[in-house]
Amino acid sequence: MFKNNRIGYSLKIYDPAMVKYIKGTNRWSAIFSIILAVVVITGFYIYGERSAEMENPEAIYIGVAIAAMFILIALYQIISRYKSTTWDGTVIDKKIKKLRKSVKGQDYYKDYLEYRVTIQADNGTNHPITVEDDDMLYNYYQVGNRVRHHKSLNTYEKYDKSGDTIIFCNACASLNDINDDYCFRCKCPLLK
Repeated sequence: MFKNNRIGYSLKIYDPAMVKYIKGTNRWSAIFSIILAVVVITGFYIYGERSAEMENPEAIYIGVAIAAMFILIALYQIISRYKSTTWDGTVIDKKIKKLRKSVKGQDYYKDYLEYRVTIQADNGTNHPITVEDDDMLYNYYQVGNRVRHHKSLNTYEKYDKSGDTIIFCNACASLNDINDDYCFRCKCPLLK
């Protein structure tokens, strides 16, 4: 296999399947938030009708407030995707920290490893990737790797993939074999 064909940023980012995935993600965010809003309002309405603790319209007002919060969160995500830009950067640091956190509702703490990869955009802004108890991304990136953040996606494409045996889907972030052309999960083209 000729390894050098995996050096450079892929033009498959403009593939119709990738464009469709990005539009679909925004659409599903909106649909999901509306469904959640309807369920919450309905649930609070039923609660207000059957509960002795809270009556309607008070219960409905609370349901509407929570539903509005879900819709605002989805709207924020959609706007953030549209406002994001494509930029290039370099992996400048990798760290592993042993940390401890309390377990919700329990009287003990859980130890875990935090894997952090820091990418510095060419404009000087740092973008950390932090994962708990999973070293896959940590091992995938090396200090000095050039990467590209593509507009509307929440992942990074490596410039040089010639020595890799795996590749992350830039659409859904699933782990794939480097020899595959399409993601096994979302069927988007792999950027290689």
